[in-house]
Amino acid sequence: MNFFRGVMGGQPAGPQPTGAETIHKLCDRVASSTLLEDRRDAVRALKSLSKKYRLEVGTQAMDHLVHILQTDRSDSEILGYALDTLYNIICNDEEEEQDMAAAPPIPVSGKHKNVPVSDENAQKQEEDLGVLFTDKFLGDSENVTLLLTLLEEFDFHVRWPGVKLLTALLKNQCNQVQGVILVSPMGVSRLMDLLADSREVIRNDGLLLLQQLTKGNAAIQKIVAFENAFERLLDIITEEGSSDGGIVVEDCLLLLVNLLKNNSSNQNFFKEGSYIQRMKPWFEVGDDNSGWSAQKVTNLHLMLQLVRVMVSPVNSPGATSSCQKSMYQCGLLQQLCTILMATGVPADILTETINTVSEVIRGSQINQDYFASVNAPSNPPRPAIVVLLMSMVNERQPFVLRCAVLYCFQCFLYKNQKGQGEIVATLLPSTIDANSISAGQLLCGGLFSADSLSNWCAAVALAHALQDNLTQKEQLLRVQLATSLGKPPVSLLQQCTNILSQGDKINRRAKSEKGSKVQTRVGLLMLLCTWISNCPIAVTHFLHNQENVPFLTGQISENLGEDERLVQGLCALLLGICIYYNDNSLENYTKEKLKQLIEKRIGKENFVEKLGFVTKHELYSRAAQKPQPVFPSPEQMLFDHEFTKLVKELEGVITKAVHKTSEEEKKEEEVKKTLEQHDSIVIQYKDLIRDQDTQIQELREQVSTLSLNSEQMQNQITQQQSQIQQHKDQYNILKLKLGKDSQGLSSSQGEGAHVNGLHSEELSQLREEVEELRRQHTLQHTQLSDKDSLINTLRCGAAAAAQTAEGGAGGSDNTELLGEVESLRSRVQAQCAEISQLQTERLELIRRAEAVPLSQSSAPVSSSESSADTVTVSELESRLAAQTTEAERLKEECRGLREGHAGLEQQLASAQSTVAIEQTEKTKLQQEVQESKKEQDDLLMLLADQDQKILNLKQRLRDLGETIDEDEDELDARDQFGEDDEEEEEEEDEENND
Repeated sequence: MNFFRGVMGGQPAGPQPTGAETIHKLCDRVASSTLLEDRRDAVRALKSLSKKYRLEVGTQAMDHLVHILQTDRSDSEILGYALDTLYNIICNDEEEEQDMAAAPPIPVSGKHKNVPVSDENAQKQEEDLGVLFTDKFLGDSENVTLLLTLLEEFDFHVRWPGVKLLTALLKNQCNQVQGVILVSPMGVSRLMDLLADSREVIRNDGLLLLQQLTKGNAAIQKIVAFENAFERLLDIITEEGSSDGGIVVEDCLLLLVNLLKNNSSNQNFFKEGSYIQRMKPWFEVGDDNSGWSAQKVTNLHLMLQLVRVMVSPVNSPGATSSCQKSMYQCGLLQQLCTILMATGVPADILTETINTVSEVIRGSQINQDYFASVNAPSNPPRPAIVVLLMSMVNERQPFVLRCAVLYCFQCFLYKNQKGQGEIVATLLPSTIDANSISAGQLLCGGLFSADSLSNWCAAVALAHALQDNLTQKEQLLRVQLATSLGKPPVSLLQQCTNILSQGDKINRRAKSEKGSKVQTRVGLLMLLCTWISNCPIAVTHFLHNQENVPFLTGQISENLGEDERLVQGLCALLLGICIYYNDNSLENYTKEKLKQLIEKRIGKENFVEKLGFVTKHELYSRAAQKPQPVFPSPEQMLFDHEFTKLVKELEGVITKAVHKTSEEEKKEEEVKKTLEQHDSIVIQYKDLIRDQDTQIQELREQVSTLSLNSEQMQNQITQQQSQIQQHKDQYNILKLKLGKDSQGLSSSQGEGAHVNGLHSEELSQLREEVEELRRQHTLQHTQLSDKDSLINTLRCGAAAAAQTAEGGAGGSDNTELLGEVESLRSRVQAQCAEISQLQTERLELIRRAEAVPLSQSSAPVSSSESSADTVTVSELESRLAAQTTEAERLKEECRGLREGHAGLEQQLASAQSTVAIEQTEKTKLQQEVQESKKEQDDLLMLLADQDQKILNLKQRLRDLGETIDEDEDELDARDQFGEDDEEEEEEEDEENND
């Protein structure tokens, strides 16, 4: 106890041990103590010393602490102390480092006593210690697996320090820990369970852990995403208040950015899961935008970054287009435009919103059209594009905001020929409105303003309005500018070249600042290169000014300073474009003459060298990396991303064009002409083939139509033939009938004989009908006898089933069956009565038939009697048909009764088998009862023998003179009598059961 008292702050009697000695003793205590309490106290002491003596504890105690984690899993308290100790020696948090820096120098085994160390060196040492101990802990990968297993413990004192320790390991050695977790079974799933913990501190630290885990590892990012991470994180953001939430919202957003950035699989999963729609409420900003907290600004900034991750230009075009479409359909783009035009929004949020809107509309025609229709809430309303351009050309606006507006304008015009035409149209004389400010006016104003940054931004913006659009390049040649009063207007192209060639004016406008002068000239040169490239008409207009070519050759040939080399390279590029896209329409400036001019005044090698200055510039490679213009300062804003593509495309072809001789040019022209002729021939053949394909297609359609018509006509012919055949048959039948009638008329001798013949024919028909009735009567008699026998059989079967079947279900079925039999019986009897009535009528009819010959000999039969006989016969026929139908129905009912009887027989068989099984079980139970009774009898016999022995022993004791308590005798007697009574009751129960 003195030892622990000294460690925990008591005053020892002897000299105070050093920190290393104390830690050594504590480690021995942890390793050798058998009692859990002693080990727990020792680990607690190590935890208290781990911050102050970090090196000693990490060096001596780490193995013992890991052993504690492996062996003492049942005690959560010692596990928590061990995990906290490991966290203290591995962690490099700023708070811990500040504590260590503020602490006094520590004696370590007598070395480095009171050595002053600077804050920077102390921080470096602490980081080295953390990495050192992390490597030692990760020396055995099973330690990480053990730590993942401990995270399954729900106890707060184990789970929380375990989360912190794993986070610290990831910070120090991220790749190594990621590899172990990735191959560990259910490793990522265990960490995802932390987000569902009801204790917020564990959930929040779990977010920090997942942030470190998902850094730069696409495989883990996919696993985390498919563990329903998006749903959980968005739920947490909503619960915490979205953009108005605290640091937890920020952590969730950082984790979402990690999961989605540069991970196309997760981006597609996020889009397909309809999670983009859930982002819209984040950007619902109220009318009162005053008082934005720093946390809200941070949260909204990260939310905008998350949107940009989904539509980043570095993503695949298909995925980006799909996300842009979803953002427009769910209203997210509309919400972002609302923030864009709102008042009171902080500058950095406004800048990031502009960048976000830029990438949402980039290359998407429907989004670009919507953005063109957005108006600012001003009086009168102005298009959002105009308002943004006003900020871009205003030198008082922040630099990052102006860059964002330029990027937005570039994205609006990217692959948008309709938008390009609308911008250029605002510069044309026929569409200029003097009462309103247009985008074209703002661009021209910025192009010729005193601010060099406005010059550059306006030149680049105007170049994007001409990018890959030959029509707008030609239309822009029509733009005329009024330079001053009393002077004729000049074209925009002429004004740009005038400003470029008049260096003195630029110097005065730029106030002798070299960087600003270079920036303006670079912007104008980029505009001119974009304008005249791939446009021979623009090249002709440019060369038409006699001062342009001498200015360019003069700039290229001079030996200027480092800052002017870029201008020389761009001038060389502009002159090379004039050569490459020259249509030789100007005699003084044909391709050949321009190349001769270069060779005489500049030199081809010198020209190519100056041309190479552009691509070798440091800012050129930086601008070529991504479309967004991001520059640390305005002076470094020199190159545009799309212009770098143009330079890369033209540099090689211009170099070849300059080095070509006239003979090579002629050969190339001949080859071009041949190719053009060949192309024209190929085009003619293609047109011919296309026409033939069209004709073939039309003929095929005609053939199909004719085939269909042929089939329809064939069907009509077949139908008509069948109708003709039917008409022929009907005609033949009628012809036969008419022939018989004529024969009958010719053979008749008189009216009496005709009547007698008719009556004899009717009599023969009646006799045939009577014979038919006799046969049917006989048949019905036989059927009735069969039914009677079947009914008797069913009755016998039903009676037998009623006697043998056990259970209510069988009895109810038999009762129903008997009821049906009785109803059938009654119906059969009714049928019999009706048949007897028919028999009487038949006899009467026979008598009448026999009386017919007698009446024939005496007198002719009256028409009334004949009609009565006919009615009687028709009634008999109808009743006979009804009887036949009823007989068929009775057959069906009898068949149903047979099936029911078969079902009853099956039920009876199953019931009998059930009774047999129950009888067998009853027999088995009776045998078991008999065996148990026999065992009870044996036990009673044993007890009786035992009681008799006890009585004999008591008697012997009395004989020997020992006193025996009478109460015991009474108890024995009662027990004996009780046993006898129980035996008698059991015998009575057995008799009753039998």
